[in-house]
Amino acid sequence: MAKVLITGTAGFIGFHLTRSLLQKGYQVVGLDNINDYYDVRLKYDRLKESGIDTNNLRSGYPNRSIGHNSNSKAYSFYKIDLADRSSLNRLFEAERFDYVVNLAAQAGVRYSLTNPQAYIDANITGFLNILEACRAFPVKHLVYASSSSVYGKNTEMPFSVRHNVDHPVSLYAASKKGNELMAHTYSHLFGISATGLRFFTVYGPWGRPDMALFLFTKAILEGKPIEVFNEGNMMRDFTYIDDIVEGITRVMERPAVGNPSWDSRQPDPGSSDIAHRIYNIGRGKPVRLMDFIAALEQALGTTAEKILMPMQAGDVPATWADTKSLEADTGYKPQTSVEEGIKHFVSWYRGYYEK
Repeated sequence: MAKVLITGTAGFIGFHLTRSLLQKGYQVVGLDNINDYYDVRLKYDRLKESGIDTNNLRSGYPNRSIGHNSNSKAYSFYKIDLADRSSLNRLFEAERFDYVVNLAAQAGVRYSLTNPQAYIDANITGFLNILEACRAFPVKHLVYASSSSVYGKNTEMPFSVRHNVDHPVSLYAASKKGNELMAHTYSHLFGISATGLRFFTVYGPWGRPDMALFLFTKAILEGKPIEVFNEGNMMRDFTYIDDIVEGITRVMERPAVGNPSWDSRQPDPGSSDIAHRIYNIGRGKPVRLMDFIAALEQALGTTAEKILMPMQAGDVPATWADTKSLEADTGYKPQTSVEEGIKHFVSWYRGYYEK
């Protein structure tokens, strides 16, 4: 039974990936600092849903909680901040992981405008500590979260891993590009097999409260208007969580290798001659924000009052993932339509919040 460390397991994607890998027979060790960027009750409830006893969680290693329900007998959880290098190194030394999936990060574009230090602490220093731990206690494959935000001012669509990403428009985006550069360097210097996944807009049950679908659903059910940025002229590559989890798993099970045709005279940004790869992971079909809202209105059975707002600082008008490389290498092919995915989210939301 292979052992996987998933960081950010109290988070949206980490929670779903943990449950999926447990069902597939992996031994999972989870890690999260459970910060208060958004409602911690949701984070604790995700852990409880995975069988973790959250009553006596203490920070640092070796304190842990073990899941005991039918799907999580092999799930151990540690409350550790990635900036806690000592606890992280002791965890790696004791557990000896086969794979690491690093999803822990300070998320959010807009939050980075007012709390920049959080992104340096979690996304730069924290990721450096992950790389150093993988260097000291080698793993078969490190998979880490990047973001579609790295495309910044690029307007060529669809976004390709072969495009230039030198013009970010938020510190969050810059920190994610920094992760890609750091991982490439460690792959080159220390032989760490690493793959970065540029996530596009992920949604679904147990999602993040700061994301548009969550905010819209909450406002509509409370009879409040919704704020629609860029006057609704936005397009996003909305991707359902189950498709994302399937993609992560396929990538994790296929360690990165060097591209033998990589040419240093005309370097391909999406690959390298060393064991480091970058993939877009999205649905590959952008949706107009107004169409997304229409699907939500249909699922809720009501019409939203819309307040058209200007573009917010740090945002980009459109995202669209070119996933050809990921599909060619892993067989990844998203299956969930936006209409179906929104229905699943609304069903969960009504149940969880008793609406």
